[in-house]
Parts: sequence; structure tokens; C-alpha cells
Amino acid sequence: MRASLVPSIAVTCAAVLALPVPSAAPAAAEVLGQPPAASALPPAPDLSGSTQSLPLAPLGPSSRAGGSGEQGLPRRDVKPFSLVGVVWDDPEAPLHGTVQVRTRATGTDTWSAWQDVETHNDEHGADPDSAEGTSRALRGSTAPLWVGDSDGVEIRVRADAGRTGGASPLPAGLRLELVDPGEGPETAPDTEPVLETEPGPATEPVADTGPTADGSTEPVAVAEAAPPRTRTAVAPADAVPAVAAPEAPPPPAVAFPATALSLAPYAAPWLTALSQGAAEAVAPYLPPFLPRTPAAGSEAQEPVQAQAAAAPYIGPRPAIVTRKGWGADESIREKTFVYTNTIKAAFVHHSATGNNYTCAQAPSVLRSIYRYHVLSSGWRDFGYNFAVDKCGNIYEGRAGGVDKPVLGAHTLGFNTSTMGIAVLGTFSTTAPPAAAVTAVARLTAWKLGLHGINPVGSVTLTSGGGNLYAKGTKVKFHAIAGHRDGFATDCPGSLLYGKLGTARTSAASYQGR
Repeated sequence: MRASLVPSIAVTCAAVLALPVPSAAPAAAEVLGQPPAASALPPAPDLSGSTQSLPLAPLGPSSRAGGSGEQGLPRRDVKPFSLVGVVWDDPEAPLHGTVQVRTRATGTDTWSAWQDVETHNDEHGADPDSAEGTSRALRGSTAPLWVGDSDGVEIRVRADAGRTGGASPLPAGLRLELVDPGEGPETAPDTEPVLETEPGPATEPVADTGPTADGSTEPVAVAEAAPPRTRTAVAPADAVPAVAAPEAPPPPAVAFPATALSLAPYAAPWLTALSQGAAEAVAPYLPPFLPRTPAAGSEAQEPVQAQAAAAPYIGPRPAIVTRKGWGADESIREKTFVYTNTIKAAFVHHSATGNNYTCAQAPSVLRSIYRYHVLSSGWRDFGYNFAVDKCGNIYEGRAGGVDKPVLGAHTLGFNTSTMGIAVLGTFSTTAPPAAAVTAVARLTAWKLGLHGINPVGSVTLTSGGGNLYAKGTKVKFHAIAGHRDGFATDCPGSLLYGKLGTARTSAASYQGR
């Protein structure tokens, strides 16, 4: 039944992507077990894009490849690129040092100033014991940095001073990755336009106000706001709530072949917004592995007040630019999809790619990050489940279906039963635009609502291992949390993190609470 929808999706309302006819719902599991022929899917578009991978060399007499000192490349001409990053052989080897680049704008003699590249990126990866987290294809990597259309580059990687006064060794196999996003897909005349108005100074997002489930407009007090954490931080002794009985392990992630599901990538460049009534009407016909009532058990949501299972509290589905819409090359990712059992929380990130992009360039930024995640870093797909640009446009991230619990690689140790949202930019010292915060609220109101989660509530998750919480540790989080809540990191930047309370209350309002 699902396969028969594929040819018609592009010419009908995109809402049917998540809405098979009622008679098909009971047979959904059977459909998943009997995928249609591969020919049922249209061929992938012929998309351009490329990656240049340049080995770094010692800079100065005290350096040696794979050892201490400084490595890099002097100024040089290269093929056009727009995003940079550094990778190395061992994903377990940290890069203790600084990475700086400067680039030349294409067709000019103008070089940028030195720009810092975020060196700590492993916390955005897959969980340690997952198939993706143990893949032989994995490399160590910095965060990517968007630099715009460039054709010249210079880079230096300097090791930090060690505890004994000497330089810490740099990881072996350092390479500079220069990513050209290529041209995006042609836009059909009837495609919903992407917002292109650049945001002004950040203000509070505008949302319908109303009381939350407990009659207040304040977020639930779960813990004090997490400050930026160093990577040597440890969990406080009282961080783990008492648990009366041991918890059964969550169901294992299940991989389905790409042809088993009718998905957005080849269907339409965008999904239209759905009203709250329409989103709630669609919910009963989603695949059966999505619960329609609040989660139960030792990892259940902590109630703000007892929730009536009969009230769905699903926010309106916002418009979403699909992978086809931003030009994802589906040939480079792994061909199966991996799902977690449910979605209990949303972790908000900043991409740390810088703020030097326009909203019209956001699809190019996404294509670049995607190539860097998959081809340079060795991930199975784009790491985040969703992305949001500075104008508030929402984009589908990791493939598998926007309405499904796709297992991402965004919050090391807490990818199970969660979703990851990356706001494109760096928000450590720059305030996030109000439109981006509002988009996070609208997206979480809908997606968390599909799983019976109150955005102003809290949930308990079990760590898969990380530098802040050991594997097996049970941790209470806000339902909308920042990356730094689960890992010792600056992400999502102090100024975006400070807006998450606003996102929670707005999301609850969008759900009608």
C-alpha cells in the first residue's frame, strides 16, 4: 500500500506522506516486512558536489607528522569549495590543540582573517556501542566550518602544551577536507518558497500564550541551567535519580531496507504545514511503532500533571524542506534506515559552522555538512534529525521519515529515544534569531506531541556512555534539552541554550496545553 503512494506524492498534498488510508494501518507491520521492488522508487537526481582531501605537513623544525608541534599547509590555490574541516585516522584520538584556517574568496585576491575551527566534535557522534559508533569507516574530525565560495586556503594546526611543558602529540593522519556543495536541485515553479528575509536582532519568539499543564508559563524545574562544560567534567553525585527497580533494556534498533518505506526524499521538495487538527487526525495512521500515549516505565516522562491519554496534544506540523528540497545526494549514505523505539526528548544543538551564511545558502550549507559527515567523517548519514536556519526554515536531516523515530548521531550517549535539532550557526557569543527559536518550538510541539511528550515536562534517559555520564547512568532531562545537558560541551552555545526555556513554553502552547 505504501509503495503505491510514491508516484503520486509529488503531485498531491505532501501531507499524505504520513497518511495511508485507514484500512492500511493494521497491515503496516506486514508491509514493512514485504518491501516493494527497488524499481518502485524513482532514480536519484544527478547532483554535483565534491570533496578535496589534502594531507597536512609539518610546519617548522619541531614538528613531525603524527607527532608534536604544528602541522598545516601554506597558502595555495585549490578547486572551489565552501566548507572546511580536519579529519584524522583514529576516531578515539582527541585533537588537543587549535585549528585555524584562512581562505580566499573565489576570483579575488581577498584573504579572510584567521578563523577558528571547533576541534571537539566527537560528542555529536553515534553512541559508542552502536553499529555506526563502531564502524571501521569512522574518523576523528573537527566540526565543519562554512567559509563561503573560496578557491584558496591556508591552515595551521597547533598542539596544546602538555602537562610536562612539551606539546601534546597531534593525532596521526591529519587531513584538510574542502567541501564543494555543488548545485542544488532545480526548484519547481509550484514549490513553496523558502524564507529569505535575513533576521534582525534576536527577540523573544512570538507564540500564542497560554497556561501549561500545571497552570503556569514557566518551564519545569529539573535542574539548574547547565553552564558550558569542560570535557573533564564529571557527573555530580546527586545527578542520578533513585530507581526502585532495574529497567529492562530498550528494544534494539531495527534496520529496514530503503525500499520498505515510502519516504520524502524522492517525493516532494517540501512538506506543507498541517493545522493542529490535521496533525492530530493523521497521528493514528502513523506506523505502529510510534506510541500514541505518554511513555510508561522507568524512562517515562515525569508528569507536570497527570496527562489524559485521550488528549493527544499534538502541535501543528510546520512546513519542512525535505532532503530532496535541499539537494541531498542519496547515493552517498548507507541504504538502510535505523530506528529507535520512540522519541522522548529533543536535544538542541548549534552546528558550530559559523554565522556567515544567508538563508538562501542554507541548502548549500546542509549539503556540505552532509558530505562532511558521510564522506569525510565516516558516518552513515547526516547526523542530526532536523536542521533550522537563521530565518526559521526547518529541514529534514537524517533519512528515514520526518514522522518516524529515526536514530541519529547527534548527542553521544543519548541518541536512543531522542531527536537532534541543529540550528545552523554558532551561538556562543551571538544571539540566535527569534525565528530560529520559534522554529524549534514549532517542530518540537509537533514531533514530541506524536509521542505524547509534554515540552515543559521532564524525562529520564539512560546513558549509552560519554564524558559526563557513565554508561547505564539514569539522568533526568528537560523534554527539550541542550546538548550540554548530556555531554561536557559548549554546544548549543550559551545564548541559544538560554532560549530553550522560551522554546519549551512556546511548544507547550502550540500543543494546546
